[in-house]
Amino acid sequence: MTYPLGLQLAGRKVLVVGGGPVAARRIPALAEDGALITVVAPDACEDIRELAAAGTLEWKARGYHVRDLDGAWLVLAHSGSDRIQAVIAADAEAARIWCVKGGDSYHSTAWVPAVASLDGVTVAVNTHGDPRRAMALRDGVAAALETGALPLRSHRRITGSGRVALVGGGPGGAGLITSRGRQLLAQADVVVADRLGPRSVLSELAPDVQVIDVGKMPGHHPVPQSEINTILVEQALLGHLVVRLKGGDPYVLGRGGEEEQYCREHGVSVEVVPGVTSAISVPAAAGIPVTHRGVAKGFSVLTGHEGITQQVGLIPGGSDHTLILLMGVSLLRRSARILMDGGRAASTPVAIIEDGWMPTQRVTTATLATIADRAEAIGVRAPAVIVVGDVVTLSPHFMP
Repeated sequence: MTYPLGLQLAGRKVLVVGGGPVAARRIPALAEDGALITVVAPDACEDIRELAAAGTLEWKARGYHVRDLDGAWLVLAHSGSDRIQAVIAADAEAARIWCVKGGDSYHSTAWVPAVASLDGVTVAVNTHGDPRRAMALRDGVAAALETGALPLRSHRRITGSGRVALVGGGPGGAGLITSRGRQLLAQADVVVADRLGPRSVLSELAPDVQVIDVGKMPGHHPVPQSEINTILVEQALLGHLVVRLKGGDPYVLGRGGEEEQYCREHGVSVEVVPGVTSAISVPAAAGIPVTHRGVAKGFSVLTGHEGITQQVGLIPGGSDHTLILLMGVSLLRRSARILMDGGRAASTPVAIIEDGWMPTQRVTTATLATIADRAEAIGVRAPAVIVVGDVVTLSPHFMP
C-alpha cells in the first residue's frame, strides 16, 4: 500500500539525477512549486539546458556523487543506468531521503502521481507502477472537474470579500452552458438566477447552496435591476462565491455590463463567463442560419419590446440583411408595420421561435404582412426570438 501525501517543496532542495527527457518532464512541476532544483548529469537535453540558462535550476555537468544528497529533501533518480539507480536509492535510504527510482516503482520510497488541478483542487492518482492507468484515470477526473460533474465547492468561508461570476447560461438547454459555467456552479455558495437561464441545473446544486430567484416576466419585474445589483454585492461581501446565472450571454441585452460595473464600483471582483446568445442559437434550433452564402451577408440584433423606430434607419433595408428581434412578442404588430414603412417588403419571411432548445419549442413562420395575425391566432408567447429575412426560407419549418 502507498500512503498518499502532498509535499510542500517551495524553498527546499530537490535533486534530479539524469538529464534525459524523463527527468525534463518532472522538472516543470517542481519549479512551479518553488523547489530549489539541482540536476546532476554528464549531459542534459535541450529543455534542461534552457531551464539552467534561465536560472530555473542548477545543472552540474558530471556524474552522481553521494555528496549531491546533502541538504536534499527529495531525490528523483532518472540516470538511465540500473547500477547508478541502485546506488542512488541505497544512498537516499541511508540518508532518510525520499527517492523516486525511475523505472523501478517496487524499490522506490516515493512515487510521482498523475495530477489534475483546477481552482485550488489537486487530485493525485497513483496506480502502483502503472503510469498509463494513472494518466487515464487522471484525465477522467480532470474532465469531471472541468465540466462541473464533481463538487468543487469550498466549505471554508473566504476571508474578506468573495466574488461574483456573471455566467451566461445559453438559450435554456442545460447542455448549452459552457464548461466554465458548470465549474463555477459546482463551487457556488449563492446562485442568483434568471427565469430564462438553464433552470434544470439548479436541481443539481448542493442543498445548502442558496438560490435567489430574480426572474422577470413580461411586464412584471418583481426584483428590479437595482435590487439585483445590491444582492450581488451584499452576498459577495459576506465572503461568498456568487454566480449570477443569466440566459444567453450576459452582454447581449442581458444587462451584464451594468452588474459588472456596480460590483467593481463596490470593490467586488467579477469574472465574466460568456454564454451562447439566444440571438444566434435559437434561430439555429429552428434550422435558420442568421447568415448564409447567397442569402444573407450580415445581421443585426435589436430589442423589440421598446419599439424599433430609431434603429430602422441605421440598418440595411434589403432582405439580404437578417434582423433578429429579442423581447419583441408584445409589440410584434407594431414592429412589423414599422419595418414595412421603413422599406422592408411585406412579403419578407418572418419566423418566431418560442422556447428555443426546449421540449416545448415551437416555430411559427409567415411574412411581415401576416405574421402578427398568425401569431395572435395561435397564441404565441414569450420567450421567443423573431427572425426577419430570407434566411427564414432555409428552415424546414418554413410555411409562408
